[in-house]
Amino acid sequence: MQKDKSKSKNSSKTVESSQTKEATSSAIEQVTLFPETTSDRPLKPDYPRYRVEPGNLINLADFDADLCESYRKKKDIEEELAYQRDRLGMLQERLYAENKRSLLIVLQAMDTGGKDGTIKQVFSGVNPQGCRVWSFKHPSLEESNHDFLWRYHSRTPQKGMITIFNRSHYEDVLIVRVKKLVEDEIWQKRYHIINDFEQMLTLSNITIIKFFLHISKAEQKQRLESRLENPDKLWKFSINDVNERKLWDDYQSAYQDAINNCSTAYAPWYVVPANKKWYRNLVIARAIADTLAAMNPQYPQASADITNIKIPD
Repeated sequence: MQKDKSKSKNSSKTVESSQTKEATSSAIEQVTLFPETTSDRPLKPDYPRYRVEPGNLINLADFDADLCESYRKKKDIEEELAYQRDRLGMLQERLYAENKRSLLIVLQAMDTGGKDGTIKQVFSGVNPQGCRVWSFKHPSLEESNHDFLWRYHSRTPQKGMITIFNRSHYEDVLIVRVKKLVEDEIWQKRYHIINDFEQMLTLSNITIIKFFLHISKAEQKQRLESRLENPDKLWKFSINDVNERKLWDDYQSAYQDAINNCSTAYAPWYVVPANKKWYRNLVIARAIADTLAAMNPQYPQASADITNIKIPD
C-alpha cells in the first residue's frame, strides 16, 4: 500500500512537471519575436541573415567581418540610418509611455570592436529618460560575494525602459574561461544557467536581443595603432589591450561556444560584421527598430473622461 502511494505521488509530480514545462513553452512562444516578419519595408540591410538559429552551430572563422552587402561607403547608408534612428526614438517613446514591457540589448565584442561607438551612433536620438547603459568591468568585492548573475540581474530594465549592457553576463563564460579564473566545470555549467536566466527575464516581459560585433584580427591591429597615433585617442589605449590580443584565438573559441550554446528563439544572438562601422550601425539600428515595432507598444488610454475638461485661465 505504501509503495502504491509513493508511485501515485511520483506520478503526480511527473504530470505537474510536464504541465509546467508545457505552460512555460507556450508562454515563451507567445513572446518570441521574429521582427522581420512584421516589417512593411524591404529588408535592407538584411539583418536576419546574421541571426544564429538555435541548434545551428556556427564557426566564427566562416563569418566575413568586412561584409556590407551592396553598400560601398558611409554615404550610402546615411539616409536609411537617419530613418531608423527616428523610428527608434518614436518607438521608444511608446514603450516608455506604455510602461508594461522593456527591452534589453546586449553588446559584446573583442577589444576595439565598437561597443561604445555603436551606442553613440545608434541611440543618438533616444530620450535619455527611457534608456540606461551599464558597462560591466571587474566585479567589486560585494559583487564577487554573490552568485555570478547578481550584479547583472539588478541592472535589467524596469518596465518601459531600454537597457543596454556594454559587456554583460557573458563575461562569466568568456574572460573567466580564457584567463582560467574559475575551474572549467564551473563556467561550463553557466550556459544552462544563462539560458534559464534569459528565459525568466523573457517571461517577465523583457525582450532580449544580443549582438556580437565581429571584427577581424587585422582590423583590431589597425584600430589599436590608430589609438597610439592619435593624441585624442590615447586615453583609450591600455597596455592590457596588447596582452589581450595575444589571446585572440582563445577568445574567439569562447565567443563561438557562448553564441552556440545561448542563441535561443527568445533571446537570439546576431553576429554582425563590424569592420565597417557605418554598416554595423545600420544593421543594429534596423534590427532594434524592427524588434520594437514587433513588440508594438501602445500609448495608454486616458485614465479619465477628459472630453469636458477646460483649462482655467
